[in-house]
Amino acid sequence: MEVSTFLVFITWLVSIQQCLTINLNALSYLGERYRTNLIQLREDPLFGNKPILDEYDFIVVGAGASGATVARRLAEVPEWKILLLEAGKQESLATSVPAIAHYFQFTDYNWAFKTEEEPNACLGVVNKKCLWPQGKGLGGSTLINNNIYTRGNVRDFDRWAEAGNPGWSYKDVLPYFLKNEDVTIPELKRSPYHGIGGPMPISYSPFKSRLVDAFLESAPQVGLNVVDYNDPNSHVGFSRIQGTINYGRRVTSAKAYLRTNLTNLHIVEGAFVTKILIDPNTKVTLGVEFEKENRRRRTLARKEVILSAGAFNTPKLLMLSGIGPKEHLEPLGIKTISDLRVGDNLQEHPSYANLAFTVNQTVGLIPERIYKQSIREFFNFLDGNGWLTTMGCEGLGYVKTKYNKDPGDVPDIEYIFIPMSLAGEEGLGNSLLRRSMGIPDSVHYDLHKGLFNKDGWSIWTMLMYPESRGQVRLRNANPNSKPLIRANFFDNPIDVLRIVEGIKMVIELNKTPAFQKLGSTLSMRTMPGCRHISYGTDKYWECCVKRITMQMHHQSGTAKMGPSSDRNAVVNPQLMVYGVSKLRVIDCSIMPTITGAHTVAPAYMIGEKGADLVKSTWLRPKQF
Repeated sequence: MEVSTFLVFITWLVSIQQCLTINLNALSYLGERYRTNLIQLREDPLFGNKPILDEYDFIVVGAGASGATVARRLAEVPEWKILLLEAGKQESLATSVPAIAHYFQFTDYNWAFKTEEEPNACLGVVNKKCLWPQGKGLGGSTLINNNIYTRGNVRDFDRWAEAGNPGWSYKDVLPYFLKNEDVTIPELKRSPYHGIGGPMPISYSPFKSRLVDAFLESAPQVGLNVVDYNDPNSHVGFSRIQGTINYGRRVTSAKAYLRTNLTNLHIVEGAFVTKILIDPNTKVTLGVEFEKENRRRRTLARKEVILSAGAFNTPKLLMLSGIGPKEHLEPLGIKTISDLRVGDNLQEHPSYANLAFTVNQTVGLIPERIYKQSIREFFNFLDGNGWLTTMGCEGLGYVKTKYNKDPGDVPDIEYIFIPMSLAGEEGLGNSLLRRSMGIPDSVHYDLHKGLFNKDGWSIWTMLMYPESRGQVRLRNANPNSKPLIRANFFDNPIDVLRIVEGIKMVIELNKTPAFQKLGSTLSMRTMPGCRHISYGTDKYWECCVKRITMQMHHQSGTAKMGPSSDRNAVVNPQLMVYGVSKLRVIDCSIMPTITGAHTVAPAYMIGEKGADLVKSTWLRPKQF
């Protein structure tokens, strides 16, 4: 089955939305229940055609998790006028389907960044450059991610505070996590560590495979518990995934925060910001310059400009505007306004995804099966259940390796449980998931020969606290050029050693009774490029990890938050950029160290807290 076959399925979903837009009455033959559900799925425009003003109180750049949150919260102050600029477009009906999230990495919802060639990673991928997706559109990376909602460890935030960032300890940020959430999982509703009534629904996927049951059953067999990983008292153990879905439908930051009746919030799509306007003499931020419909425009901010463009585009914009390392900017002809270490401190969660286990029962997630039943599954989806509501990944496990020196409940490896292997999707879309990782055909067909479309499972082994640091720089002074990204994965050898230890622990997990009763077997086909090393040794797995390296879309840290005494800090604990006024960064760029979590939940928290920091500057305490 070719890519075009899968595109037919996606096009079919999109065509339904078009029908909805044209004439909902024409769908009456579906029955009132399905017709009502289709109406609820329709994506109404988030904006009208009102003219862009010359001046607003606040300009927010980027409509991802943090940016949408900030824009919405600031617009709740009725006397303020807010402009939200987003380079991408709105979501569609198809982006509501959890099971096909990774497809959108092949569309213009993705900035489609790549690293430079890495000396220690991605050695076996196409062109030896790690693919690094980032969402582009109203919703940002919540348009293309897998909806996984994890906050991170208590110690993550306490370490931020201990590093000179008062107000960012766990007890300080917990209220903002709670403010974001509307947990619908019955057993968690009474927990003091979960929120009810916030904009973002948190639930389990309605679909659950028998394989994830085996995963959870295996936990006590290896001495671990089934836990709520977002409870600060249970960070180590296995769990079903808590996700940003509602009745089986993906919920993006745009759905959760931007579908409001706030008339003082002006949302503009297709607006590509090229520069922050800063007076070079007073160093006061004036506004932004952007392109829309091939026209260059300028809009001013009376109070502040807020950058929420993500850990690649935020440093890019800062540097294009004269905020960054002087030794980098001046050779490009950019006058330095504030000499800061913008673009340093890049962090990510490198991972390995190529373990493949087969089972002897029909219990896995095989996309080709979904396609063959696509009509029935679509109507199941309208009812909020069925295969299309799966997030693809179903369980998470948090474990400690022998290298972990942290006392107590601080894991260093995350397991991401997938009820299929990379070979399981072969045929449908010509393996879009492995293509999103840059795995070439030659490697894929060699490594997974004999496994295609067979029931099985995999665990992606994710390093939670990398020691290595990367860097983002400008390629040139042209705003249309993509940034130059050096990930420096495994620059510190301990990072790959931890992942190797995690892989070995997964292989042991397969030997538990929970998996063996399904006839689970590890595929022992060897990795091309590593066959000179004895299979199963630490050196062999190290070779595999370095050849096929996966990142998790968790880029962060490139506009580091820190006290003025920190020479590498870009923003202060109030998220104001050092050396200029009326400019803040509010997104995952500000993380001093990456959280032990998928970063969307922290991004919402940063947006919620950042909005209150802005309000504390411009309003009296009782006004917010």
